[in-house]
Amino acid sequence: MSPLDRTPPVLRGQDGEGSVQVHQDASARIEGAKVFSVYGKGGIGKSTTSSNLSAAFSMLGKRVLQIGCDPKHDSTFTLTGTLVPTVIDILKEVDFHPEELRAEDFVFDGFNGVKCVEAGGPPAGTGCGGYVVGQTVKLLKQHHLLDDTDVVIFDVLGDVVCGGFAAPLQHADRALIVTANDFDSIYAMNRIIAAVQAKSANYKVRLAGCVANRSRETDEVDRYCKTVGFNRIAHMPDLDAIRRSRLKKKTLFEMPDEEDVVQVRREYVRLAETLWNGTEPLAPAPLPDREIFELLGFD
Repeated sequence: MSPLDRTPPVLRGQDGEGSVQVHQDASARIEGAKVFSVYGKGGIGKSTTSSNLSAAFSMLGKRVLQIGCDPKHDSTFTLTGTLVPTVIDILKEVDFHPEELRAEDFVFDGFNGVKCVEAGGPPAGTGCGGYVVGQTVKLLKQHHLLDDTDVVIFDVLGDVVCGGFAAPLQHADRALIVTANDFDSIYAMNRIIAAVQAKSANYKVRLAGCVANRSRETDEVDRYCKTVGFNRIAHMPDLDAIRRSRLKKKTLFEMPDEEDVVQVRREYVRLAETLWNGTEPLAPAPLPDREIFELLGFD
């Protein structure tokens, strides 16, 4: 009998009003490593942030594992230089018999020793992303791949719109939100804050803060944070070097030592140090939609 779950377990009402979602097996919880989940609206730069943050942790001498939680499986390609196979696709090849897999079938070496995994996801409109995340963590534990890991980073698909893609929050110590200095990004951040608050009633996850990404200014982000009691803990400016690094399939730590690149590298290392040293567990109160519009909108 395969140790993988054939049918995703579902619990009702345990993670917020009306919650219907995959609930992770307690035995599959990640222990011994500091675990961070990176969230934000689609296209905001979560994978760029995650990969450069993984690289920064590795530069500090930490043993890092990055888990991409997106069906398009591009979270780790700047670390590995390629699109690696997903856990779900590899499991399909062995008819979901994980005992036939070797660690090197689904874990790949990236920049400076960062271990890279792409969970993948079910076909569009079917299945549950939370189930895929759960099975990925089980596989990692079965192969003892978390035993020698200091930091785990989950790079999570888009906005939190369902319990499935909130599943990494069940493993995380801290959630990090990537945003920008505009209405849509901050609106999405507000929803993510609400999701983390719901999860924190039953799990250890707390909010670490937000990263203003690809933003010349941070005035709107800072105004929102001041209103709800949240913190901006990093600012990545809108630099063309970041775009070019993605095109070259590299992290910023592998780019030429141009002044702007060196500047952003320093900010990523500073962010990694901040997260490693521990952040205050934040509990901001998300705003109703109308209040966000009134705060950030213009007549």
